This record gives sequence, structure tokens and C-alpha cells, in this order.
Amino acid sequence: MERAHSLLLNEDACGQLGEHQRAEFIFEWLNHLKKLLPVTDRADVKHNQRRLIDQLSGILIGSPGPPTRWLLAHCLALLYRLGDPIPASLMVDRCNDIIRSKDDSPSGLPTRLAAVACLGALFEQLGRMLAGCFKDALANLLKAMKSAESQGRYEIMLCLEKILRGLGVSAVSCHRDVYKAARACLTDRSMAVRCAAAKCLLELQRDAVFLWSSELENVATLCFRAFEGSNYDVRVSVAKLLGTLLAAAVEPRTTTAPRPGGRGRGSLEEVMDLLSGGFLRGGAGFLRASGDMLKGTSSVGKDVRIGVTQACVVFVSTLGASWLEANFPSFLSLLMELASHGRATQTPADAAVTRRCVSFILRSTLGSLLGEKAQTNAAKQLCLAVAEQKKAIDAALTDGNLETRVSSADLSASQHVLVCCLLELGGLIQGLGSTAAPLLTDSSTALLDTVISVLLHPAASASLAAAWCLRCVAMAMPSQGSLLLDRCTERLVSMKSSPEAVAGYGAAVAALVAAVQHSPLGIPHTKGMVVLGLAEDLLRSASQNSRISLQRTQAGWILVSSIITLGPAVVEHHLPRLLLLWRCVFPASLREQEMELRRGDYFTWQVTLEGRAGALCAMKNLLLHCRELATDDIISRLLTPLACAVALLTRLPSLLRSYGASVRLYSIVYRLRVYELLAQLPPHTYQESFGLVMNQLVSDLSGQENLNQSCSELTLLPPLCHHDDLPLIGPALHDTEHRYIEEQLHGSAVGGGSLDNDAFSLCERSDVAPAPLPPPVALTAATVRLFGALFPHIIPPQRVKILEQFVETVNQLKGQRQQTVQTHVCAALCSLLKQQGAVRGSVGPEEIRPPALSLLTGALESPSPLLRCLAAEGLARLVQVVGDPGFTVSVSLLCFDRLKTARDAASRSGYALALGALYRYTGGISSPQHLSTCLGVLFTLSQDSTSPEVQTWSLHSLSLVVDLSGGLYRAHAEPSFTLVLRLLLSAPPTHPEVHHSLGRCLHALITCLGPDLQGEGAAVSGLRSSCLVGCAVMQDGPDCLVQARSISCLQQLHMFSPPHINLASLVPALCAHLCSSYLCLRRAVVACLRQLVQREALEVSEHAVTLVKELPRRDNTQLDVTIKEVGLEGALFTLLDRESDPGLRRDIQETLVHMMASSATSGKLGHWLKLCKDVLSASTDCSAPVEASQEDEEADAGRDDDSSAFRARTESGGPFTALRWSTRRFAMECVCRIIAQCESADPAHFDMALAQERRLHESTDFLVLHLGDLVRMAFMAATDHSDPLRLAGLQTLLVIIKRFLAIPEPEFPGHVILEQYQANVGAALRPAFTANASPEVTAKACQVCSAWIASGVVSDLRDLRRVHQLLASSLVKVQAGRDTPSYLYNEATATMETLAVLKAWAEVYIVAVESSRPRKAPDRTADPSLSSQTDDSSESEGAGLLKLVQSDLSTLSRLWLVALQDYALLTLPQEYASQLPATGGSFYTAETLKQARPHYTSSWAPILHATSLWLHSSGFVMSDDSPTTLSRPATPTSMGQTGSVGGAKSPEDLNSDRLHLILGISVEFLCSPHSEDQMENITSCLRALQALLDVSWPRAKIGNDQALSVELLSVLHRLMVTRESVSVQLAVLDLLQQIVTAAQEHVREKRHSAEVDDGAAEKETLPEFGEGRDTGGLIPGRSLVFGALELCLCVLVRKLPQLSPKLAGTSPSGPGGSVWSLTDSDCRLVSSALFVLSELPSICSPEGSVSILPTVLYLLLGVLRELVHQPTTHTVGGASLGSVVQAALQALKCVVTSPMSRQEKSRGAWNVLLRSALNTLLGLWDSADRVVDQVSLLTALTIFLLSAGPDVCGVEPLHALCLQRFTASMEAKDPQVVSRCYQLLTTVFQAPPTVAVPYIQALGPPLVRFLQTVERSRPQSPGELMGVLEGVRAMEALIQAADEAQRPQLVAVLLPLLISFLLDENALGSAPAASRSLHEAALKDLMRLGPQHSAVFRSLISSSPHLKSRLEAAVKGNQESLNAKASGANPRSAAKSSPSITLKTNFL
Repeated sequence: MERAHSLLLNEDACGQLGEHQRAEFIFEWLNHLKKLLPVTDRADVKHNQRRLIDQLSGILIGSPGPPTRWLLAHCLALLYRLGDPIPASLMVDRCNDIIRSKDDSPSGLPTRLAAVACLGALFEQLGRMLAGCFKDALANLLKAMKSAESQGRYEIMLCLEKILRGLGVSAVSCHRDVYKAARACLTDRSMAVRCAAAKCLLELQRDAVFLWSSELENVATLCFRAFEGSNYDVRVSVAKLLGTLLAAAVEPRTTTAPRPGGRGRGSLEEVMDLLSGGFLRGGAGFLRASGDMLKGTSSVGKDVRIGVTQACVVFVSTLGASWLEANFPSFLSLLMELASHGRATQTPADAAVTRRCVSFILRSTLGSLLGEKAQTNAAKQLCLAVAEQKKAIDAALTDGNLETRVSSADLSASQHVLVCCLLELGGLIQGLGSTAAPLLTDSSTALLDTVISVLLHPAASASLAAAWCLRCVAMAMPSQGSLLLDRCTERLVSMKSSPEAVAGYGAAVAALVAAVQHSPLGIPHTKGMVVLGLAEDLLRSASQNSRISLQRTQAGWILVSSIITLGPAVVEHHLPRLLLLWRCVFPASLREQEMELRRGDYFTWQVTLEGRAGALCAMKNLLLHCRELATDDIISRLLTPLACAVALLTRLPSLLRSYGASVRLYSIVYRLRVYELLAQLPPHTYQESFGLVMNQLVSDLSGQENLNQSCSELTLLPPLCHHDDLPLIGPALHDTEHRYIEEQLHGSAVGGGSLDNDAFSLCERSDVAPAPLPPPVALTAATVRLFGALFPHIIPPQRVKILEQFVETVNQLKGQRQQTVQTHVCAALCSLLKQQGAVRGSVGPEEIRPPALSLLTGALESPSPLLRCLAAEGLARLVQVVGDPGFTVSVSLLCFDRLKTARDAASRSGYALALGALYRYTGGISSPQHLSTCLGVLFTLSQDSTSPEVQTWSLHSLSLVVDLSGGLYRAHAEPSFTLVLRLLLSAPPTHPEVHHSLGRCLHALITCLGPDLQGEGAAVSGLRSSCLVGCAVMQDGPDCLVQARSISCLQQLHMFSPPHINLASLVPALCAHLCSSYLCLRRAVVACLRQLVQREALEVSEHAVTLVKELPRRDNTQLDVTIKEVGLEGALFTLLDRESDPGLRRDIQETLVHMMASSATSGKLGHWLKLCKDVLSASTDCSAPVEASQEDEEADAGRDDDSSAFRARTESGGPFTALRWSTRRFAMECVCRIIAQCESADPAHFDMALAQERRLHESTDFLVLHLGDLVRMAFMAATDHSDPLRLAGLQTLLVIIKRFLAIPEPEFPGHVILEQYQANVGAALRPAFTANASPEVTAKACQVCSAWIASGVVSDLRDLRRVHQLLASSLVKVQAGRDTPSYLYNEATATMETLAVLKAWAEVYIVAVESSRPRKAPDRTADPSLSSQTDDSSESEGAGLLKLVQSDLSTLSRLWLVALQDYALLTLPQEYASQLPATGGSFYTAETLKQARPHYTSSWAPILHATSLWLHSSGFVMSDDSPTTLSRPATPTSMGQTGSVGGAKSPEDLNSDRLHLILGISVEFLCSPHSEDQMENITSCLRALQALLDVSWPRAKIGNDQALSVELLSVLHRLMVTRESVSVQLAVLDLLQQIVTAAQEHVREKRHSAEVDDGAAEKETLPEFGEGRDTGGLIPGRSLVFGALELCLCVLVRKLPQLSPKLAGTSPSGPGGSVWSLTDSDCRLVSSALFVLSELPSICSPEGSVSILPTVLYLLLGVLRELVHQPTTHTVGGASLGSVVQAALQALKCVVTSPMSRQEKSRGAWNVLLRSALNTLLGLWDSADRVVDQVSLLTALTIFLLSAGPDVCGVEPLHALCLQRFTASMEAKDPQVVSRCYQLLTTVFQAPPTVAVPYIQALGPPLVRFLQTVERSRPQSPGELMGVLEGVRAMEALIQAADEAQRPQLVAVLLPLLISFLLDENALGSAPAASRSLHEAALKDLMRLGPQHSAVFRSLISSSPHLKSRLEAAVKGNQESLNAKASGANPRSAAKSSPSITLKTNFL
């Protein structure tokens, strides 16, 4: 097929193919040609034109199929248009000849149709060039029309439409002829022809003025007749025609003068008269209609009414939004005349349809065309209409004159008007949300008064609609809920004696209470109690006055039902009262019930049944809304009433016999309620009533008395059918825009849904007005549901019997009655099978199978398609439930057999579907043999062109088989593709349903092949091209569902094989349908776009824009304009604003999000932000004045839009007009998303300087450059009328503050970029703190306030005061608010607001405290959390902030403590619930405890932290306002004071309560397993604990309470193990240090007091306090030391796994494997752990210390080992590693010097252990492959020598080894080691004699030798110099250590050495720096030592002249240099001498 792709058809290749492949080949070539011709050079086209025309003519006479003929016609016409158009007239003649020919052969018809199509296309493309042949062609077509069959008529109509389009005005002479032909076709038998005729007339009316002037009435009547017996497509097409004509009549498009005979511009009244005439009389002529009226038989078909309704919507939509706005009042009044017309509302069913139609017109016009402002005006008009109606009725009702009393007809007329207006008013208000607030305050409409006045209307439907409208107000504006509730309850109480008032206000109160389930803010708890009290009162008083018994009973129970919708948290408080009510309404026992039956009249029974039905409904609501309250105990209490309720069922027939029709409706409702309740209950609860209930169900399903009412299939069956099969039923069940009215068409004669069928539906949880079905219909549905639930629980023999009885009943009946029973029975059976299938249950014994099968197969042959669908699904479920493969096979064989014998279409289609559905629930088809048989049958059936129905069903079944057989189907893929394509190319377009099924098959086949479609082989590419051809055929098809299916097929293909989908052609095709009037098509388009933009967003955007540039359309839609201006993204925003379908809206939003994700951070950031800004600013309507704001916009644009690289606006108002709040809120969310995306992208997005710099060199865009726009958008949203939008705006503001707070402003150093926007921030926050702001908004604004104050953006306190003032005002409100509880919302809402305020203050206080502290707390080693900016300004700013907070701190601290106490109570486990205070806490009430809990959870952590900081600042010292004088306005329980009897507590107790509160909350939270996602809370907890333990008093408390300390440690240990965050781990170790310090202080304190007690005598025996007592045992889990050891070990082993013997073998390269891979923070952790380790012995008793010492030493030396063995590659560690070495040595020193080592009880053991440790240390020098850090080891060794004493170090062989190590170091090569060694020796020589002497004796001589060598090899480097100098120091120390007697000899050794270091003058000049420094140092030493040891000095000088001369020369030289220095003449020598001084200071 690849060879086909050239300009000419490859005839050789084509000739080799078979017939079907040839058709596909030709179609593909034509498709290619269509795309190729426009881009080919014109000369080439002309060159090949002749040849091409021959080829195309060949195809024309080769009888092409429908898609091919349309494509052929298009190509032919295109060829003439692009090539040489002259020969076109010859082609026209040729087509005319073919049309005239009388060829009746099968191939003749397709050729004739193709000729017609070509004719149309030629005229359409060439237009007036062919004007000459026009008349002949037209005459020829009209003549052919007379004898043509339906396909011909269809094609000719399409052809005429194209001819008219091509010729335009030139065809005016023949307009009448075309009109005449189209008139006939508009009422054709074939629906497709009617659609084509409507399209033709639609084209005609563009130029034929007479259609909408003189002929308008005739055309309208004609359209009404076209609606009769029409299908959905016809209604849509004809409605479009009629609506367009009427719109043209009202606002003519042309300025041509009206003809003398015709009329001018029609008025709206005339047009509406025409429409209402159609609605009331249908398409009948006047005479026939009046005749019918005389007979009283006239009834207009629903299809006509639905058609007229659609036409009316088209009419208004065509005229547009501004027309509707201007003319709405008159349009509304005309509509209402229609709604109230007696003929439209003759029966309840008619009235329901009429109301639906009028509601639909209002919803489709007001809801989708108007923006918010216009909707508000429309709502006012509706309100005025309601008021007018109400006035008229009131006047008539109060008129005393009986003559003028209002008749029932007028009443009913008014009720329909009211219902329509009120429901639409409710819908509008709900859509407007909180933006509708001005409506309520507008006194001219007095909306609420008007609506409330309708509650007194005598007709139930009107008062219920008013109740619903009030519910909508409460849902839109939660603040109104409580006020309205109060108002209605007051009226209800005061007007209890009026039946209308009780019914109306009762319903209103119930509706308002039920609205609460939609509002998170709720209503006060007391309101629920008031309503319940009212309900009880009504029920009690119902029997007092018979006139209003019924109303009071119903109102009472509806109130109870509504209270139950408030949810379990509220209902559990009222449950006892509810149980009592239920008990009272039913008899106490069955015997009493028997007695009841003997008395009473029809009225008492009406009231009784009404009351019991209401009670049952309330019980059902309990099970629906409060499932968790319905425990076994509660259900058992309901069983007695239930048993009576069920028993009464059997008595109903006798009541009906006694009282007749008056009780009938009540009995139906009663049965309905019983069934609904039983279906909710678990069946075992009412086991003893099974028999009764089952008999009743069987009689309801198949009993005689229920057969006469027609069955409402459409409400009963669809829920039971499989969703995929429903399209077979037809468009009634599709989700179309018109579904709301279309489903009325199929409703039964009983009538459609309406509120007055069931007042209890006001309590349902739904957003749209509920439309409960009439009770008889609802009863059938409930019966079917209950049958399914109950049947499996009765005994098996009974089950068989019931089903057999059903079979028998069905077989006995005939006709309509048989179908009714069959429907009921099959629905019941399917309900049963579906419920059992869902729970994998069974139906019972084998005997059940035959009757069940018989029922289902009977239904499969039914004429009703819905019943057949149901039966197929039932069979699939039956096979699943039986679960026996043998049975499955037998059922499939049965289907095969029946298909062989069945002749009627219904049976064949039913069994065909059953074949496909059979294996649906049994894991698919697994037998290849069965698959082949199935396919054989289905292939044959699907080619039966005599019956489109059979084709449709069998192809649908084929698609199911493909889906169910999976991989097994691959073998059959090719023949299936061939079949599908053949049918697609040949099936006539007049049967679109066949194409729907073909589309499903194609979709299934693509899915079946899946990723294999990517392959490269010939077979695969063949299949792929088949897919593409199939999609192309469907895309060009006329039916929207088929087009939608083709889009989803292409989407599927794109998923499996993206490279083979051409986006350049697909995307424009998709965008063209974005504004389609068909919902299914828009859904498919958006779903496909959503998938495409996930991978190729940028390409998609580009292709969409190219589409618009190329569009040469006459009628440019709004969408094209939008795409042109703002790209596809903008068009999607516009679409989002118009759509109401939730699924479609979600898809649009996801598409936008994906597009944003791929391009917002790359190139199109400015474009996206501009788009969001435009969307946000498009809030006003087109008509609203926008000039003022426009100027600001322009000014701003001048300032910061220079950065944006996109097109400027084309019109003043921006590309969007009047968008709704939900769209704008989504735009705001998009802005937040963009900011989040930029975070992970380029850092320049958040760096002004970098962004500006990069902007100069490259054309990228950065977020920080748009900061002004971001703030402005957040401001616009935050100050809007809509609450959800305000929340989104504040959230965005919060995000902006957090992300941009630290970005400096490059132009003003020291300032940040956000500072310039402080006015905007203040202004955006202010409205949120007004009195009428919603609590949610205020709470969010508090969060923003605290973030803003805490961000440090504004340093000037005066500027901060504005925002601080807002917070302060809310704090005042919190204090006042607890005395005056809010009466608008639930108490939990006040909790939310209060906690938000306290949390905000807490955050501000925390920042103030932390920024006012100095950089580092003195006693903290390393705590990153507390370091803030270092500069002074921050400290002063922190101090200033503190001043701001300080004034309120006393109040705040009280409130914080109270809030924490509440939180602590709320976190108690369930078993302590009884101990909670009965009244609730300080900020929550006992009833709203559950709702309040989440608010506490989200805000306790900052409050806890702030409280700790406050306690820390006050040092736990109580100030003057000690508890005795503490005035707490609102704390029922001051801290822990509940139990104190005698007045206030002591400060000590109070403090300890506070401490325990904070500790308790922290430990509880840190232990909870749910703290994964709450890192901030963990940090807050740890910081709070740190702040507490910084104060001595809490430390003492904790030190005193060992159990508490141990618990804290175990919590910390758990945190250490489970949290990877460094800051958390550091904070944990910090706390560990504090806890150990607390323990140390405690032990020290106890020891001190014991010493004082024991007196000085026994001072040396230290009392044995501390852990381990006298046994030395530490108990894990109870020992503080053990816990601390665990924690330290945990840290050390995680960071240095080599410490653990088990892990020692692991490779050091692993994570944390080697000490050299530690990060800085790891080093800090290890250092902290070492510090804690070293402190542990000090809190043990002597024996205890012996127990832990080995561990401590092992760990310390282990860490040291890791630190001193450096890898050979690594030279030296970083500074942080140095700190670890220091920490390790410090810790070692701390342990070795521990007082325990000198304690007599433990001295021996310590010495032994220390010796071992020393031995280990000495062993560390030996390392094979690593460099050893000798300096650190020597330091450690010295620590031992100095601190452990001779007992440890003097023992051999340790002593010898120590000496050896020192000797070795003295001879080391590394000068650093040498110098450090001498430095340490100095300290050793200075030690006590016992330690020093052995070392002096051993190491003195080598030292002297070392110094003697210096003269020969002078130091060359500073390092070597250091060594020599340190040697000299050591020598001096040695002299000091010697006895007085020996000193002179030693000095005599030192002085010559020093003199030998001096240089003579000549050498001094040329000597290196180190030598010179040595010279100077030696000279200084000599000057110092000489006078000290003068005798020795003199004798030395005198005895050695050479020494003397050397010395003198040096002194002299020094003197000279000093003189030179003094005169400043010798700077050079000064410079040279300076290094020696710096070196000394550095190293000493």
C-alpha cells in the first residue's frame, strides 16, 4: 500500500489486489490526494489533471461506498479548483447523465449516489463558475428525488445544501424549488433524510429571506411535524434549524427591505407564540387541532415538546448573551405563560414534562450563556416573577367574594411557574456561590422574603421548590444557613395551626438542616436540638387537630430525617430520643397491631401510614448517614418496630378493600419505605419475617393488580445493565446535553421525577434539585433491589419454587402485560445475580438453573432492546455465580442453536449480544475452538445488511469478544480488520448505529494488538494502515458519536504507537470540535488532548494555532478567536468556564496542568502568567464598565510587562469576558503550580540579580521578574467576592511570601525585593478580618499574617503595625468571642478560627524570640535551628518584634496553655473518654469534639513551642499575676486546677502541671506512628523541649524523676532510628545532653546534701548516689545511663559502622563506611555523642561506673582508632574532622579524670580497665597499610600519663611501651610530630614527680642530643623551627622539675646550646627566615635566662671566650636594629623580623 502514495493512482498495484483490498487502497489514495493537492505546485496539478480526472472518473463509475464517494467528490472538486476549472462543466454534465440513467442493477445505485455527491462538491468548491449549469443540474436532482429511495433522498439533500453553499445569492431564483423539495423531506420516513433536509434548509435560510419572514409559520409547523416520531439526531438538527430561523426573525441579519407581502422584523412575542403553539398543539394544522380539542383527545407527543424545547435553547443561544440580558424579563414572562398553560399541564405526567422543559430552557441559557453579573440580574428577574405570582394568588385567596375565589386550575398554573422559577433561582445562586451575597441584601427584590413567602403556597410542589431554593442559598452562603433556620423555625412555631405553614416551613427547615452536609462550617449544635424538639412537638401534637394531623406528622418526620443527615458526631447525642420516637410510632407488640386493625377510619389510617412511612425513612437515613452508630445493640432495639412494620404489609390489601383509593397512595409509600429500609439492614436481623416479605415482593413483581400500570423500563433497567452495552439502546441513555429532557421521552405514563413525589428527598446529599420518581415507579425499583438482597437467604426449595412461579406467570400472559411482568421479574433476577456476583456468592441448588435460564432466554427474545441488554448481562452473571464450566458451555451452545433457527431480528440480536457478554465475569475466553465458532457466527450476522439492528448488536458483541479473548485473538486480527473496514467503507450513512458498533470493534482491535502496532514488518504496517484508514473513515462520517469514537481510536493508537500518528493533522481536527454542540465529541477531544499534551505539549499548542490561521470560515466561532489570541490554553480556559460536566471539567484542568508543566518553566512562563492574569481579571461582564481598571492595567503593563514576549491585546477587555469564580480559582491554583515548578527548575527564578544579568544575554524568562504580577494576581483573588477564590488568593500570597522572602533587591542593598509590595499585602489581608468575612478566610489570612510578620521582609515596626493590628484585632475577637458564641456556624468553626489566631501569634513569637537571641547560645555546642542572621539589624528587629508581642504576651500565654490543655484532653485514648469534662474544653464544646479535633491537630505544635519559649523566658518564676490573682476570662479549668479543693495551687504545683503538660503532649506525639509527614511538628516538639530544659527548674524536675527521663530517652532513640533529617538528629542529641546534665545536677545535689549531713569527718568516702547503687547492675528500660548509652551507640555505629565487630568487615567505601566520608553535620553528631558518653560515669555510683566503663572506653578508643588511621590517599581531614578528634580527646580526658577512678570502691577495677585501654591505645601505632596520625595518639597518651597516674601507666610493660612511643616520635621525620611531641613532653615534665621522673631520666638525654644537632643542621622551615623551639621549652621544663641542687648543671647544658643557635652578622644577612627567627628567639631566651641564673651564666661566659664573643656580637646587632626601628630608617629589617613574632603567637 505504500506505493499508492503519489499524485496519480498506481493502477498496476491496484489491479493486483482483491475487491475489498482495492476499496481500501483507493480510499487511502484519495485521502492522500486530498492532503497532497493543496500543497502541490499548480503547474504540476494542471499537467496531471487529465490523467487524474480519468482515474477519478473510473472510481466514480466503479460503485464506490459512502466514505469513498464523499472523498472522491471532494478530491474531484479540489482538482478543478486548483487546476484548470474550465472542463468542470463537462464533469457536471457527466454526473447529470449518470443521475438520469435508469440503471437498477446493484452496482448502479452507488454510482448514482457518487454522482450526486460529486455534483454537490463541484458546486460547493467552484461556486459561480458553474452558475450556467446550475438550473439543469437542480431540475435533474429534483426530478431524481421523486423516485429515489432513502439513501438517494439523503444524498440529494446533502447535495442541494452544498450547491446552495457554493452559489450563495446566485441561486436565489431556485430557492423556492429547493424549499419545496426540502419540505417534503423534512417529514420523511427515514430519520437520516430528515436530518439532511434540516441541514439543507439551514443553508437555504442564509440567503432565502422568505424562510424567516413570510414562510416562518409554515416552516415552524413543518418543523413541529418533523419532531413527531423523530429520533434524537433529528430533534437536534431540526431544533437547530427552527431556532436559527426564529433568531433571524427577531434580529434579521441582512438589511434588505422586507417584501411588500412579507412581514418585517418579528417580535419576540410572535416568535414565542409560534413556539408555544408547537408545544401545546404540535404540528397539527389549526383545523385538526381544534377538532381534537372539541373531542378532548388532543395530546402532543413528548418528542415534539422536547424538540420545541431544544429549538428554544438554540434560538436564545443564537441571539447571544447580550440579547438575553437585555430581553430576559419579557422572555421569562412568555416562558412562564407556556409553563402555566392548562394544555401543557393536563396530567401530572404532562406537567412534569413541561416543567422539565422550561427548567431546561432556563438552565441552558442562563446557566451557560451568562456571566456572573448577568446571572445576578437574571436571578433578580426570577425573583420578581415569583413575587408577582405569589401576589396574585394571595390576593385571590384572601378575596372574600366567592365568585372571584381562585380556582384549582389557577392554583396549579401558578405552582408550575413557581417551581420553574424557584428551581432555576436555586441553581443560579448555587453556581454563583458567595458572589451572590449582594442579591440577598438588595431590598428591591427582597429575595429571601419572596422565597419564604412561597412556603405557604397551597400546592406542595411550589412550597417544596421554595424549600429547595432556600437550601441552595444556605449551600452557596453558609453564613445564611443559621439565620434562615431561625427564621423558619420561628414561623413554624408561631403558625403551627396552619396546614400550609406546617408543610412549607417544615420542609424548609429540613432542607436547611440537610444543606449543612455540604458546608464544612456547619451550624451551631443547639440548632439541631431545637429542630429535634420541634419535631417531637409536631409529632406529639399531630393527633390534637385532625385538620393538620397529616401535615404535622409528615413535617415531624422530615425534620427528624434531616437531623440525621448532620452525621454521627451530632446524631449520637440525640440517639436515645430518636429511639423513643420510633418506639412510640409503632405498636408495642404484634397483638396490639391486630387490635389496631379493627378500629379507625380512612383518615386515621392515612395519618398512621404517613407517620410510619416517615419513621421508616428516618431509620433508613440513620443507616445511610450514620452507619457507625447502627451497632447491633441499636439495631436490636429497632427490631420490634420493624416486625410490626413488616406484619402490617400483609394487612394492607384488606385496608385497601375497606377504604379504597383514599389509602392507596399512602400504602404504596409505606411499602416503599419498608423495602428501602430492609435493603439497608443486614438480612439476618429480620430473619423471622423472611416469608412474609418474600411473598409480598413476589406479589409486587408479578401480582395481578400491578400489571395494568405500564412499566417504566428506563428508570428500572439501566442501573442493572452493563455500562458498555447501554449505547445499543440509543442516544436517550448517552450523556448528552439534552439528557435532562430526553429521558422524559422514555419515562412511563406515570410521569417523570418531581420534588412533590417525595418531600423526604430534600434531605438527600445532592447538588442538583432531586427529582424523585412517582411512588409506584420507585416502589418497583425498591422491590427489585430488596428481592436481590433477600433471595439468597431463604431456603433453597423456596427459591426454586419462586423462580418457577415467575416462569409460569410470564408464560400465561400476553402482550403489554406480559412485557411488564417480564421486565419486573428479569430485573429482580438480575439484581439478585449482580449482588451475588459482587460478593462471589451462589444462588443455590442446581434446580434453580433451568427456570433462571428460561426467564433470561425469554427476555433475550423480547422486542425491547433494553430488556435484551439486561438479559445478556443476567446470563453473564448467572454463569459467573454458578461457576460451573460445563454449564457455561451448555449456555453458549444454546445461544448457537437459537441463532441457527431464529429468524426475527430481536432474537438474533439478543443471542448475538449474549455470546459476547457470556464470558464477561469468568476471566475471559480461553478456548480457541469456542472463539472460532463465536467469530464464525458473529462475522456472518454482522454482514446481514437487511437488518441494521442485527448488524449493530452482533458487531457490538464482536467487540466484546475481542476484549475478552486478549492475546488469543491475535490470530484472528487480520480477518477482523478486513471485515470492519469493508463494512465501514460500504455501510450506508443512514444507519449511524452500525457505525457506532464498528467504531467499538476498531477500538477493541487496536487495544488487542497494543504495543505490537509499533512493529516494522509488512503485516504489522498493513494492520496499522488499516487502523488509520478506519479512523479516517469514521472521522469523515456525519455522526458525532462515530467521530468521537474515531478520536478515541486515534488516542489509543497514539498510546501504543506514537510515531505513526500525525499530530499536524490530528490536532487541528480536534480543535475544530472543541466547540461542538455535542458533549460526547467534546469529551473525546479533551480526553485525547489530555493524552497528547503529556508528551508533546509544545507541538500541540503550535498545531492548534496554525489551524486558526488557515481557517477560511464564514462563521468564525468564538473559540477560533480565542485560540488566535491566547492559544489553545486560553481556549481551554474559556471551555472550562462554559462546561458543567464534572468529568469533562476535570479533563480540561488536567490538560492545562500538563501543558503548563511542560512549558511554564521553559519558554512560555510570561505567556502563562499573562494568561492567568487575564483569566483573573475577566470577572466583570461585557456590559460592565471596565475603563478605570483598564487604565491601571495599562500603567502596570508599562512598568513590568517589558519583559513579556507575547502579543499585545487586540481589544480593550482582554481575551476573556465574564469568567466565573470557579475558573478564576483554577487560574489561581495554576499560578501556585507554576511557582512550585520553578522551584525545581533554574535557580535564577528566585534570584533577581542573576535573572536580570541572564536576561541581558539570553531571551529566557524568570519568575522573579514577574513578582509584581504575582502579587497583583494574589491581591485580585484575595479581595474577590467569592470565598473559594479568596482562599486561593490568600494561599498564593502565602506561597509568594515563603518563596520570595529572602531575595535581595539588587538596586537597594540591605533590602529585599518583597518590601515594595507591603501595601498590597496589607490591603489583600484587610478584607479577611472584617466582621462578615467567612471564618475559613479569616483563618487562612491569619496564617498569611504570621508568615508576613515572621518573614522579616519589613524591618520598620511602623510598617509592620498595619498587619500586626489585624492580628491584634482578631486576638481581641478571640477573647470576646468565648463569652458571645457565634450563632452563625458550628462551634467547631469558632475553634478553627481561635486556633488559627493563636497559632499565628505563636509563629510570630517564635520568630521574635529566635531573631532577638545572640547568634549562638553559650551552652550550645551545635544547634543549627537557633542560628539566625548575624547582623545587628536582625537582633534589633527581633527585639522590636518582641516588643510588639510583649504587650499581649500575658493574655497569649494563658490562651496558649488553655489550648494545649484542650489538645491534651482530645488526644486521650478512647477508654478515657468518660473522664473528659462534660462541658467540653475551653475552645471546643463536648458536642463538637470530633469536628474540633482536626483543627487542634493542625495548630498545636507552634503553640507548644511558643509556650515553652515563654516559660523559658520567664524561667518558670511566677510573676505578680500568680494564680491567686489570675483572671482567666474563659478557662473553665485552669491548668490542672480541676482537682484542687482548697482554692488555688501553689506556684510549684502549677509549674509542674505545665511542665508535665508540655512533656506529655510532646512524648505522645513523638511516639505516635503517624508523625511521618509532620517534620515541622517534630522539630517544634524538640525545640520546645530544648527551651524547657535550658531552665534549671525543669531540669531539676526531670533529673529527679528517673522514669520520666528514661521515657524521654526511649522516645528520642526511636526518633533517631526512624528519622533521617539531620536537624532532628542534632536536636535529639542536644536534648540527650540536657537530660544527662539534669541527671548530673541531681546526683551532684544529692551527694552535696549527703556530705553536708555526714559532716566533714567522713568526707573522703563519697556517698554512693547514682545509678548502679552498690551492685553495679543497670536494668535496661529503667536505667537512664543504659538509655543514653543506647542512643550514643546508635549514632556512632550508624555513622561509623567499623566500630561494631559485626560490621567491621564491611567495605569502608559504603555510605558512612569511613570516617573520611562523614559530612559536617555527621561530625557534629559524633562529637555530641562522644561528649555524652564521657559524662555518663559521673551519674553512676562507683560500682555502676565500673559496669559501663568498658563500653565507654571501647567506643571512645574505637572512634579514635577510626580517626587516627588515615587512608594513604587522604592527606588530612577537614576542619570538621578536627573537631571530632578534639571531642574524642576531650571525652577521653573527661573519663580518665573522673572522680570514680579515685573512689576506693572502684579504684582497683578502674585501674585494671584503664590499663587495658592504655594497652589498646599503644597498639594503635601499629598499622600496616595506613598512615597513623601520631600527634593525636601522643596527645591521648599524654592524657593518660597526666590523668591516670603511675598506677596505670607505670606498670610494665606499659611503661616501656610509652617511652618507646615518645622516643620514636622524637626521631620522627615529620617536623609537626616532633614539635607536638616536645610540647607534650613539656607538660609531662611539669607533672608530679611520680609521673615525671621516669620520663625525665629516660627522655632527657635524647632531648639534649637533639638540641645539639641543631647547630649543624639549622631549621629550614617554620615546622622544623617549631620543633627546636618546643625542644627548648621542654628543656626549660626539665630544669624547673629538677631539684634546686641539680639545676645549675642543667642550666649549664642549656645556655651553650642557646648560644650555639646565634648567628654572626655576616651569616645573619644571608640566613633563611627560619634560621633568623631561631637566632632572635635564642637571643630573647638568653636575655631572660641570664639574669635568672646569673652565677652559672657568668662562669659559662668566662670559661668559654668563643661563646662570649658570639653573644656580644648578637646583642650588639640587636641593639642596632632596635635603634634603626625607633628612627624608622630600616623598614626592611622590621618586616623581616615580623614573621618570628607571628609564628610564636600562632604556635605557642
